[in-house]
Amino acid sequence: LCCCEYVDRRGQRNHLAACCCDCEELDDGCDRWLTCKSLPPGALERIADTIADRLRVPWFSGAVKINVSLVPPLVLLPVFLHVAALHFLLGLIILTSLPVVVLWYYYLTHRRKERTLFFLSLGLFSLGYMYYVFLREVVPRGHVEYSQVVALTCGLILMLAALSRAKKDPGYLPIPTGNEKPSHQGLPNKSVRGSSSGLHGISGAASSRAVNGESKGYCRMSAEQPEGAKKDWCTKCQLVRPARAGHCRLCGRCVRRLDHHCVWINSCVGEHNHQAFILALSFFMLTSVYGITLTLHTICRGRTPFVALFYCPGAYSDYSSALSFTCVWYCAIVTAGMGYILLIQLLNISYNVTEREARLALRDNTGRRLLGGLVIDTGQYNRGLLCNWGHFLSLGSSPPQRSAEDIV
Repeated sequence: LCCCEYVDRRGQRNHLAACCCDCEELDDGCDRWLTCKSLPPGALERIADTIADRLRVPWFSGAVKINVSLVPPLVLLPVFLHVAALHFLLGLIILTSLPVVVLWYYYLTHRRKERTLFFLSLGLFSLGYMYYVFLREVVPRGHVEYSQVVALTCGLILMLAALSRAKKDPGYLPIPTGNEKPSHQGLPNKSVRGSSSGLHGISGAASSRAVNGESKGYCRMSAEQPEGAKKDWCTKCQLVRPARAGHCRLCGRCVRRLDHHCVWINSCVGEHNHQAFILALSFFMLTSVYGITLTLHTICRGRTPFVALFYCPGAYSDYSSALSFTCVWYCAIVTAGMGYILLIQLLNISYNVTEREARLALRDNTGRRLLGGLVIDTGQYNRGLLCNWGHFLSLGSSPPQRSAEDIV
């Protein structure tokens, strides 16, 4: 293939120059629209699939397909922010409608059980574009010191490093091959003995070892699993899941200690990446608040950041200040949303409950609402604040070696 050729979804060789040719679905849709006829079932899906297959860029070994969900943030976000900087009312309308549109798209993809790169690309491009506006519009004013720019840059780099770690394996359970699939017949209904965190192996030998046990110095928890912790058979993956593991319907895999599927990283949050996920959120909060503070101190001098966020008379005196102030409000909205997610995560860790367990407890009416409903305490794995955090900090570590005296 040359740089402008590609093999389409039907296995035929095509050229980028013919991307608008031979589109029967689009032609039929335009004809029906001009004649005021309704589209046949599935016509829009076929048109969308054709457009997604032909949206490509030239590359060395053939044209590369571009994910459609990556395009809207790259194009619409700068346009919306620049339009919002033209007038106060435009900024109010756009900054109010953006969260509504994002939430609508989230519920749309969540209902269809679709994975999308839209939220990840929106988050990464927002970080890059806010950093670009900060360097171009705020730093040249001369009120930001070099050390402050370095600190903001280091925070951004640390956040991206933690995000990269959170994107890795969340703790997928290995899918058994055709001749190794275990049988779920004869699974015991009673509680099984395992680790203090409720995780145990599939085989008898693995179930006798303590997995993710608490580190010495936090607390010594009982080796007996809590009441109700049972082996679970996944009909999708055809395997026996450890306690607290769950099946993600978006990823199509079972994950150890599944917390939830996060659309912002386009991956599950489980046993192996939960710590990195919390670290990425924490670095984002610190970096974002610090950047907002530096920007407000520059364009609204003499006022505290909180007051300047709501009252800054000179914000729309020139376009540069208006754009910076609009970006500050955009960052504040995103930071408030991420701060709420981080708060819920910290409360769940303090009570040793996952988002999945809280959702199931609400459905089955088996949990207690605490702190005004911010956290759902199932009471199954809660062993106190220090023990719960000790368990979280030991997630993903190798199982502790048990001495002969402990075994006896």
